[in-house]
Parts: sequence; structure tokens; C-alpha cells
Amino acid sequence: MSNRKLEELRIWNDARKLVKEIYLLMKDNRDYGFKDQIQRATISIMNNIAEGSEYHSDPVFIRYLNIAKGSCAEVKSMLYLCEDLGYCDKANRERLHKQLHSLTSGIYKMIEYLNSPKKEPTAPADKNPVDR
Repeated sequence: MSNRKLEELRIWNDARKLVKEIYLLMKDNRDYGFKDQIQRATISIMNNIAEGSEYHSDPVFIRYLNIAKGSCAEVKSMLYLCEDLGYCDKANRERLHKQLHSLTSGIYKMIEYLNSPKKEPTAPADKNPVDR
């Protein structure tokens, strides 16, 4: 994938929206350790997508996307704790989990796409494929 424009990547835009949602959810939270961790994990999703996209190398981008997927799992886990500690209600946790599930699926689909075999242009019938 030679030319990636960050702002056109749906997964990056979805991650950006999730960061905003988490920041709004945590804005009045005084458990600074928890607040910092969930915000950093969410930002990690967005920033790993961004950083990986800039390398213009599919294997490197895939590595960063896998890191972003790991951060998605961390945020998912922390959202359960968020509910358990009373920092959010079940409805908010479920809503954010749906966003996170959609984002994780998008990242997975991007990895699948980048891993898919690329089609080579076919050679004209009168040319030897070795001469290409």
C-alpha cells in the first residue's frame, strides 16, 4: 500500500472518535491513575494506526495495527473496570464496547487486506512471463 492518507482511513477516524468519547467520559473523574491509563490506551490505538500508516510498508503497518488491536483489548478490559468502579453505567460501557468492537473489526479487516496476495498484471499471451 504505497499511498495512505491518514485522514481517509476509516479506522483512524473511528479511533479518533473513541478518544473523544473516553475523554468526555473521564473529564470529571478524580481517579487520576485510572483516567490516565484508559486515556493513554485509547490514544495508543489512534496513534499506532497513524504511525504505521506513515511507513508505506505493509509489513510495518501490520505490526502497528496489531499493537493498536492490543490497545483495543486493553480499553475493552478497562471499560469493564470503569463500570465495576462506578465511573460509568452499563449503558455507556456497552455503547463504548460496540464502538470498540467495530474499530477492532476494522483493524482486523485492514490487516487481512494488507496480507492478501496482490494480483500481478497478466502478461500478453505472446510474451514469455520470464521476460516481464
